[in-house]
Amino acid sequence: MSESESDGLQALLAAAVRRHLGPPGEVRELVRLTGGATRATWSFDAIVGEDALPLILQQSAGAAAPATEAPIEGDIPRVLGARDAALLAAARRAGVPAPRVRIVLLPEDQLGEGTVTERVQGETLGRRINTDARFAGVRPELAAQCGAILAAIHRIDPAGVDFLGTQTAADQLATYRRVADLDDHALPAVELGLRWVAENLPGAARACVVHGDFRNGNLIVGEDGVRCVLDWELAHVGDPMLDLGWLCVKTWRFGGPLPVGGFGRRDDLFRAYERAGGGPVDPAHVRFWEAFGCIKWALMCMHRGLGAVRGERRTVEAVAIGRRIEEPLLDFLDLITGEGD
Repeated sequence: MSESESDGLQALLAAAVRRHLGPPGEVRELVRLTGGATRATWSFDAIVGEDALPLILQQSAGAAAPATEAPIEGDIPRVLGARDAALLAAARRAGVPAPRVRIVLLPEDQLGEGTVTERVQGETLGRRINTDARFAGVRPELAAQCGAILAAIHRIDPAGVDFLGTQTAADQLATYRRVADLDDHALPAVELGLRWVAENLPGAARACVVHGDFRNGNLIVGEDGVRCVLDWELAHVGDPMLDLGWLCVKTWRFGGPLPVGGFGRRDDLFRAYERAGGGPVDPAHVRFWEAFGCIKWALMCMHRGLGAVRGERRTVEAVAIGRRIEEPLLDFLDLITGEGD
């Protein structure tokens, strides 16, 4: 983004702050944190009255996704804007440490679809959470904290968020099968993985609200533990064991030695989930979603990397992600052969 575009955004954001929160609405320390395919995230301070409010702006991408994104963007709808705000409010009511929404952007704000939330202090980088001495005292508690938080997420009343789509394991398999077919870059390990998933689909599972991307890297952690759960755009109604399995995918351990986010043990996660009222946990059921998570991430890596090769969103990040495809495939093979931890 050019300097003039950044200045334009700051002026529009200041006007939105005045409109929704009050004058003078001055915006300071505006910094772009991420700029992905579906939304951009900005950190800033807003002057309202005599207070400086630490806030986060998340803007949904305005342009339509390229045709090659259709399987992901079309079959896995993102929860954005006003719906994201409603979901965050429902999560907070259920006792989940979710961001507090201060503004739901309106057309007159000229900032697109999105929200402004309070900014929570803490660390989001998974490798730092797993290695920084600041978190040494709380790391042994993080798996249990995640279990209790997931139980709270799965208690969210679906009637209050009836805009969420339903996705079964079979639905997700069909989506990622289409991703593989569209990319037309056949890899034996990917084909093996998709066949394994098809042959091991779990039976009828209870359905509830699931986060969809609950993992190390989407948590804000402080010296006291998990302070906030971020990135709810993949939330849907589905199998709650998906969230537990995704948290254990090796990619999200960021070099940490333990299977839950790199910082904890499965037994601690499962026991805390059950104690918090999340229901019984079948480790084999969770293992299915962990293995399927490896295949999903492998296909995401392939999709992103091939998109960069084709000239779509050609960034260093996309190329680097594409080159990582071997890692989740090896993790999958280790899991199904009993060699994974």
